[in-house]
Parts: sequence; structure tokens; C-alpha cells
Amino acid sequence: MTKKAIVIGAGFAGLSAASCLAKEGYEVTVVEKNDSPGGRARQFTAEGFVFDMGPSWYWMPDVFEQFFGHFGKKTSDYYDLVRLDPSYGVYFDKEDRLDLPAGMEGIRQVFESLEPGSSTSLDKFLQEAKYKYEVGMKEFVFKPSLSIWEFADIRIFINLFRLQLLRSFSGHIRGLFRHPKLLQLLEFPVLFLGATPARTPALYSLMNYADLALGTWYPMGGMYKIIDGMVALAEELGVRFEMGTEVSKIVSRDGIATHVETNKGNFEADVVVSAADYRHTDGDLLPAHQQNYDDKYWEKRELAPSSLIYYIGVNKRLKGLLHHNLFFDRDFDQHARTIYETHEWPEDPLFYVSCPSQTDPTVAPQGCENLFILIPVAPGMKDTAEIREQYFQVVMDRLEQKTGQDIRSSIVFQRSYGHNDFVSDYHAFKGNAYGLANTLMQTAFLKPKLKSKKISNLYYCGQLTTPGPGVPPSIISGQVVAGLIVKSS
Repeated sequence: MTKKAIVIGAGFAGLSAASCLAKEGYEVTVVEKNDSPGGRARQFTAEGFVFDMGPSWYWMPDVFEQFFGHFGKKTSDYYDLVRLDPSYGVYFDKEDRLDLPAGMEGIRQVFESLEPGSSTSLDKFLQEAKYKYEVGMKEFVFKPSLSIWEFADIRIFINLFRLQLLRSFSGHIRGLFRHPKLLQLLEFPVLFLGATPARTPALYSLMNYADLALGTWYPMGGMYKIIDGMVALAEELGVRFEMGTEVSKIVSRDGIATHVETNKGNFEADVVVSAADYRHTDGDLLPAHQQNYDDKYWEKRELAPSSLIYYIGVNKRLKGLLHHNLFFDRDFDQHARTIYETHEWPEDPLFYVSCPSQTDPTVAPQGCENLFILIPVAPGMKDTAEIREQYFQVVMDRLEQKTGQDIRSSIVFQRSYGHNDFVSDYHAFKGNAYGLANTLMQTAFLKPKLKSKKISNLYYCGQLTTPGPGVPPSIISGQVVAGLIVKSS
């Protein structure tokens, strides 16, 4: 008899788990509260503009190829990738923008121009980072991390020293580089991991390997093309989707989940996978005696940032912008402290601008520009229309000043997205955008568990559990939990 699997949530983790289970012969139904799949990677259109709502960076292309390859497919079967060159630009001042080339020789030249001799240090840094990346991908991220004993392997203990889990990222790079621009360039990928660089393990220099060596890519048509591809694959495998279907309760009998209750009726299940917000599923869809963790546990967790986002349509072409643009013209450390230590709105924020219409003419009307502006901020803060307007003016003042042009008078569409939206759309704990912080005490088996301790056939995946936040880790999380289910059946 075919086993039925219910997957809650159609984001990257849920879609990954659904396809993997379908491949193993499960009859899979994905229930999604929103009207379209994608989770934080949904897309919307307005006034002829096409906006990706969340993820905008395509890193770790090997993870995407590995996922589709598991089903005998390639990414090119579903979308067209282009490598961005330059990968991105960093604004330090109006007349001071650093563009990062796509090739390693060009990157070495950039480092040398700022700090003579630093290209040798860069080679050493990336050699170590490559090792961490390859060991991490082979030895760590595909483990379910249910127990410390999964890591009781002599190879792993030997690797722990080279992985630099006990050294800070900040200390690691400052042992190799001195120039402040190079330090900011190397620290930016860890800004979203959930701690200041001084509190982030040097292990995460693997993110720099993904950035500098593997490159920055873009799927033509937008990041949602990945979702389109994953949905198409799932449907090819027989997965059924129920959109606009919100789960209100997971019902169990004798420690076994029997069905989920939704606004569109009940769905029976032999196994339930929640790719929705872990805290919401555990705390709101289950009675207290069946929860893995209580409120005290969640209040003690360190969260990765939330985001204040603006989607902007402009009726003219803009100068001075690449596809990806980082505005580091203010104090990096001070902004990071407001996110991870003081938990307050930043007085003078750093921000990021994506302008995909620089690469892709399909995301904006002809002669127009599509802007995605993001300020990383602390989770759990007050979110009001007045605060959103205040920060919109702050970033627009700086964007216009740095690029030397008027933009506001040419805006024909504007929408903001913040804490309240993350809560209402995704039940995101404290309005977080990126899940749990990747601190040493929230790594691997110290993260919330993929398997329920109280209900034998209830599982979790996504950015609040193993292996962590980000698009590639979420895809891997779905694969890992599917493997765990198959192994347990």
C-alpha cells in the first residue's frame, strides 16, 4: 500500500522534501497557506514589473545541480543561468565603488591594488575556505544531526582543527588582511548568518569560497524560475499541490500523526513533514505535551536577521548600478551590533540594492528599472508605516547621492515588506527572514531536531533546523529529512 506524505509549506525545503519522497514512492501532497508556491522566494508582478520577493543571490551552483541531478535532470532543463561579471559592486563613497570581477585573476588584482602582497594571502585564505566547503558539503550538511554520535568519526575530529570552529571569523581574516575595504568585502557574506563576524566561527569562510571562487549567478526570469523548476519536477513525480490551504492542527493518536486539519478540510497522512516555521508548527499546531520545545527554549535562541525590503519600479534607466550593489558607506560594525547585540533599529544603516533589470530585460518594462532594496535589521522589533517611510527616505537619500541622480521623481511603483509581513505570510518567529543564527552553539546537532520527539512520524525541515539558513541549505534540508524518513520506514 502506497504511503501518504503531507508536506506543509511550498518553499525550497518543502519542495525538495516533496520531490525526494515522491521519488521513493510516497504519495505526496503539499499544502501551502499562500496562493502560490515559493515561500520567501515568491514572486509578484505590478505595473509591468516582475519582483522576486526574497532571495536574490544565486550562490553554490553545485547544490542546485546536485539536487536536480538526483532525479536525472539538470538545472538547464528548467532555467537558464548566467554568471554575473562583475559579481557585485560595493559603494564605500560617491566616488569610491569597488566592483568585484567574476574571475580569480581579476579578484587578485583588486586585492593587490588595495593591499600589496594580499593576493598571496587571498590564495591561502581561499585554499583553506575550499577545504572547509568541500568537507562541509561531504561530511556535515547531509547529516540529520539528531545526535552528537553522528560526528564521532576520526576523520571529522581531525577535520575540526582545520575547519577552525573555535576561532572567530573576524580574527581569522584579520590575521591575513589589513585593508578595511578588504575586511568588509570578506565579512559581508557572514552578515546574514546571525552573529557579528567576531562571534561567527572561522568555519564560515566557506561562504567566501562560494562567493569568490564559485561565483555569483542569476537564473534568467528571476529567482522564482528555480521555484518554477522545482514545482515542475515535483509534478512530474506525481506531487499534488493544494494552494491557499493553511494548516490549523496536526492530529495524532498514540504518538502517531493521523492527519492535518486545514481551512479546506482534513488531509490523512502516514508521515507529516513541516517545512513551515518550526516554532509555529511546534508551538501552535501541536498541544503543549507533544511539542519538542517550549517558549523558553525559543526565547533563548539567537536568530538571524529580519529584513526591511522595498520593491521599486522606476520609469527610466539608472546609472551607477550593477545587478548587485552593497552600500557600505557607513560603519559596518555599528550596524551589525544593532542587529545582534542591542536589537534596535540602526541609526545609519548599511543596505543592499538588487537591480535585476541590468541583466534581465523581462523583469521591467522597456526603458525602466526594477529595484529591490534591503536593510538587514534585528528580528522582533516594532514595525510601523512611519518607520518604513523613515528608512525609505534614508536609503533613497543615500542611493541618489552615491549614484548622482534623482530617482524618487521617477518611481511609478513602490511596496514595502517587513516584520509584520514575515509574520502574517510565513508565521515567521519574531518576523525573522533568515532562520536561526549560525553560532557555534546552534550548529549541527545543537539545532532544533529534524524529527519530533513525541510523534513518531512528524518531521521538520527548513532554515530553523539543519543545516541552516539560505537557499542551498534549505534545499539540502528537504533532502536530508526525506532520507531520514525513508531510512526510518
